[in-house]
Amino acid sequence: MGSLLNSSRPPVFCPGCAHERVVQALDRAFQDMGLKGNRIVIVTDIGCSGLFDTFFNTHAFHGLHGRALTYATGIKMARPELKVVVTMGDGGLGIGGAHVLSTCRRNIDITLLVLNNFNYGMTGGQCSVTTPPDAVVGSGFLNQLEAPIDICEVAGAAGAGYLARHSTYDADLPAQLEKAIDYNGFSVVDIWGVCPGRYTKRNRLTPRAIQEELERLRPAETLLRFRNRAEYGQNYRNTAAEQPQAETPQGIEARCIPPQTGRQEVVILGSAGQRIVTAGELLCLAGISAGMHASQKNDYPITVLRGHSVCELILSKRAIGYTGISSPGVVIALAGEGVARRKAMFADLSPEAVIVKAAGTELPQSAAKVIEVDFKTDKIKSPDWALASLARLAERNMVLDPDMLDAALRYRFKGKVLDQALALVRRITASG
Repeated sequence: MGSLLNSSRPPVFCPGCAHERVVQALDRAFQDMGLKGNRIVIVTDIGCSGLFDTFFNTHAFHGLHGRALTYATGIKMARPELKVVVTMGDGGLGIGGAHVLSTCRRNIDITLLVLNNFNYGMTGGQCSVTTPPDAVVGSGFLNQLEAPIDICEVAGAAGAGYLARHSTYDADLPAQLEKAIDYNGFSVVDIWGVCPGRYTKRNRLTPRAIQEELERLRPAETLLRFRNRAEYGQNYRNTAAEQPQAETPQGIEARCIPPQTGRQEVVILGSAGQRIVTAGELLCLAGISAGMHASQKNDYPITVLRGHSVCELILSKRAIGYTGISSPGVVIALAGEGVARRKAMFADLSPEAVIVKAAGTELPQSAAKVIEVDFKTDKIKSPDWALASLARLAERNMVLDPDMLDAALRYRFKGKVLDQALALVRRITASG
């Protein structure tokens, strides 16, 4: 098998950079394994190691700093037949540490090559998570305050299936990379080398010194906590195949006739606990029951029992490409919290727009027509105000009609909850 190096984009590392030796060793490993470029994906992020994807005639993915393993995981799950190799510097290793741990725990069939030169070589020689405390680096004394990590110690504890440490200058590096790539699980290779552009300008580090330090460390293979684990991707597929078949989603028959055929934009403004999102879902289901496309966007805080709640809905006979709403035709305003979140919107409302407002809710100035509803006098509880507002719109054939609302309720609810919702709607429509 011939070289997979990209002749139109040769390596551009600093003279003497260890990374170039890894490029050559990786190409040799691919050749010895008989791999074609269409069977390999090289995934990189930022830094000098992030250039690797451009040097090979293979599939490639270049992403954000520290995130390479997340992309690689998605690629491997989608295309398990491909060999996925990630090149990452010690900088990306630190930035993406949580992703490294997750990949170790999964034991997915990815090979991670950590090109470890003990500093952020591309951005100024600052300390990284592997910088020795006594090194002189571009970030002052910061490396003196932190203990450097041993990636093999960490990966072994987290569950990686294969671990190795090597010097860039090992004569058998291609064979060692081949072993890692051939391993069916997550393999981590910590490859030590020099950075002549930054690190070795202020710190004495030679191939011999690297080898001596590696020999002082515990052998990487002794750090494996879990051995003979199932590879994540195949284990996932096998387990998923054993799960009960999911039920086919219930269809919604388009049996109603919408009162308006043009694009309808509705914004519901309320507070936590008023079931604003549920009301939005009901309006979407009502539109679908009339053969319309529907979109729903929700805005509510993570403290779901306190704060605002906003729902933006669009119903349209045509496919909905853009879901933004700036001047809706209908606004349902049930609480000040939601109104405050969209107060700028009111100035843009047209005179044809309609606001269904709960009594006591203050509104900004607008040209829209206001329909005030005193839910408290009608003895309707706050969690039912949004549904009651939809019933008010339905009885006026605005956006939806009673048949559409009925169809939505019967699709969304069952049993006692459905009976209560239908009773509320009948009560609203009967009171006019």
